[in-house]
Amino acid sequence: MSEVPIPLDVAAAEEHLMRFLSIEGVTGYEANIAAAVSDALKAVGVPASAIRFDDANTRIALPTETGNLIVDLPGTRSAPRLLFSTHLDTVPLCAGAKPRREGDRIVSDGTTALGGDARTGVALLVVLAETLIRHKLPHPPITLLFTVREESGLHGARELNPADLGGPVMCINVDGQLASDLIIGAVGQENWEVEIKGRASHAGVAPEKGISATLVGAIALTEARQAGWFGKVVKPDGRGTSNVGIFGGRDGKPAGDATNVVTDYASIKGEARSPEAAFATKIAKGYADAFGKAKGQVRDHEGQTAEVTFSHQTSYPPFKLAEDSPVVTRATKALKMLGIEARCLFSNGGLDANWLDKHGIPTITIGAGQAEIHTIKEYVNLAEYEKGCRLGVLMATLEE
Repeated sequence: MSEVPIPLDVAAAEEHLMRFLSIEGVTGYEANIAAAVSDALKAVGVPASAIRFDDANTRIALPTETGNLIVDLPGTRSAPRLLFSTHLDTVPLCAGAKPRREGDRIVSDGTTALGGDARTGVALLVVLAETLIRHKLPHPPITLLFTVREESGLHGARELNPADLGGPVMCINVDGQLASDLIIGAVGQENWEVEIKGRASHAGVAPEKGISATLVGAIALTEARQAGWFGKVVKPDGRGTSNVGIFGGRDGKPAGDATNVVTDYASIKGEARSPEAAFATKIAKGYADAFGKAKGQVRDHEGQTAEVTFSHQTSYPPFKLAEDSPVVTRATKALKMLGIEARCLFSNGGLDANWLDKHGIPTITIGAGQAEIHTIKEYVNLAEYEKGCRLGVLMATLEE
């Protein structure tokens, strides 16, 4: 890595990260980590008046303790506003994480995930503010955005009011592993679910009088697979993926009550992803057709069929930035100054960037050391975290 004169306090940066990793804040319960971030920002010189919360949580259907945390840093030179973003929440597997340093890594105690996704980003944004203020580095107006409920559906970014951000021309989102990897696009996702209402009967005495909701579901999923809609989907007019994630009953209970009763109810939920929104919808509709066919293949002794209700909705839209777009160019230039060759990638998973781009803010996602995320083997690569911090500071201070 080249010696670009960035006055980064590496020890302080690692201290911020260690502290934020030790504070619980699983998705939907971000109040404690948000308070810790607010305190840290005030401690490094951000005035309390510049720190606020929006009301996105009031528009999220799932219970959410707090809105998105938004911080305004006034510019020291005249230039268009920049946005830096990350998410506050972690997956539930991170609850009770006990971070510890192990060589050039931070790891958990092996019983939980760590939460580097995206506490590396949380720490990086605090480090960015601290570095700019402490060293009086020239920079344009900057907004810091810490979203809620990213891990459970990108809800904070989705329900964000773009007018609350002050009109940034581009965004640098921190939620990845390698500083060299610039995520410039991602697939969109369509969620689908189906409710199957069959008819119960005694499975031993009069099975013919029942309509098995389980069987309807099983036939439908087989139909979908045979039609090429399950798993990796490649068609002449598009490509994508799909999955069936939940096959159960009401309120998280099993489908059916006993082996001697024909199952009268089943609920199935799945997803479809594609680089093209229309094709993600087409995959979902392929499942709808499969359930329609399956319904007619399961009848009781009177010829009656199950009641099948299928629905789908967009979880997040796809996006892709041009490699010569201003935000990608800015990141590539900063990486080059650090002696790092940029790699532009397209993600098969959703990011806050999907919604930020939809809100009209071209967004790339950079990495800061998180690795093996959502597993008990998760760790933070401290060398990559440092690179991410340096990249963030450079992108904030680069002149056009």
